[in-house]
Amino acid sequence: QVQLVESGGGSVQAGGSLKLSCVAAAYTYTRGTMTWFRQAPGKEREAIAHLDNIRREIYADSVKGRFTISKDNAKNTLYLQMNSLKSEDSATYYCASGRYGCEWFSWDCYKYRGQGTQVTVSS
Repeated sequence: QVQLVESGGGSVQAGGSLKLSCVAAAYTYTRGTMTWFRQAPGKEREAIAHLDNIRREIYADSVKGRFTISKDNAKNTLYLQMNSLKSEDSATYYCASGRYGCEWFSWDCYKYRGQGTQVTVSS
């Protein structure tokens, strides 16, 4: 069973916006902290936005002020609003949950991880 499914990716021009969604199969998979990661071709996967248990938001410097992470518990859905997109934001975006025992920015620390949605920003 797929626990997390991302959607909302696509192609957009620089300066544009996209809103990604990560729908969970059940509330269990959205309980606790959740994080958005991204990986561009030839680059390492990086954590870009994190929502902790008290709804505190943490962002990577590369997206701070442009991206916003949020969650709707009633819909079992995590969101990533992306504004002022740049060509360097082009990547596959993943959501993750079920963090256990280690740092929020480490992909290997998450039990549940989506398959990703592609974002392409043209300049």
